[in-house]
Amino acid sequence: MQLSYWELKNWFTNVDFTIVGSGIVGLHCALSLRDKYPLAKILVLEKGTLPQGASTKNAGFACFGSISEIINDLKNHTEEEVIQLIQKRVEGLKLLRNRLGDIVIDFKPFGGYELFLKKDEKFYNECIQKIPFINDVLRSLFKTDVFVKEIDRFNFKEIFEYLIFNPFEGQIDTGNMMQALLKEAIANNILILNQQDVTIFQDLNDKVEVVTNDISFVTNKLLFATNGFAAELTQNELKPARAQVLITKPIENLHIKGTFHLEEGYYYFRNIENRILFGGGRNLDFEGETTTTLTQTKIIQDKLEQLLKTVILPNIPFEIDYRWSGIMGVGNQKKPIVKQISNNVYCGVRLGGMGVAIGSLVGKELAELI
Repeated sequence: MQLSYWELKNWFTNVDFTIVGSGIVGLHCALSLRDKYPLAKILVLEKGTLPQGASTKNAGFACFGSISEIINDLKNHTEEEVIQLIQKRVEGLKLLRNRLGDIVIDFKPFGGYELFLKKDEKFYNECIQKIPFINDVLRSLFKTDVFVKEIDRFNFKEIFEYLIFNPFEGQIDTGNMMQALLKEAIANNILILNQQDVTIFQDLNDKVEVVTNDISFVTNKLLFATNGFAAELTQNELKPARAQVLITKPIENLHIKGTFHLEEGYYYFRNIENRILFGGGRNLDFEGETTTTLTQTKIIQDKLEQLLKTVILPNIPFEIDYRWSGIMGVGNQKKPIVKQISNNVYCGVRLGGMGVAIGSLVGKELAELI
């Protein structure tokens, strides 16, 4: 691609910071760098028309983990590690809400619920029995009980009569959030270029050469905020995880309100006004869902529809309006990877399906590595 003198001068000359990825992490990183370096030239490269990974494709859960997820995390992490992880999620949500405002992101504090299928009786009993213990673990963060047992008032079927309720959970409008972040970045003189896929980069000790599908240029610092697309950067510490989602057409007199978790968080649903958004199911095919391909599969879409019919909306007619997929970044550890890769190259990735909660903080921490 032959660029003009003006294009080269204004976009690709004397670049201080180049950020790859214009999602939650990338834009918060750019805004944090702007706070630190008011006169710096900051360039954000995005390979998609819109943020390509999960930032515009997530379910809009303002959550920090259901009780079953926390119990499972405690089996693979120390208690201190789990507390630190949840604290980061809480701080990240606070940072996001403070930066953009609850009205802008349409934050609704409806609370979160976890429901358990009748087939999962053993794990249901474990979660119920451990409510006091988990509340004690989290008391230092929330100063009160987080999880309580509540009778099902939503007319779900094939589940145990008690749900586990968390009043600190809420929902946001993902599209509003990303539009607000993009507007704030532009207002702060941050350059954003779409359809730019970084194919090669080389750290030259005092600068970094970056090659995209369109151009080659140099930048002082290169920061990757590509989450599930960053496996090659992180030496097998991260792998992509596809999340498939569907949303119904409007349902008259919809009685469900809140965010809901099912089967250890592998399924999740919420109302969006009078629709139901329902996603998950990668536990049906872990190997097949370890991909960056943004498509859907019959096995998972059929299971989502089946659970809608039999558990979530029994005896209520519904139609599917849209289906889509997003790409998360996961690994053996839940802690995000925020590190320096070489002299002038850095990354903030592996958000573990908690991008809304932790993305803003990871972006801030990534900027603080400079």
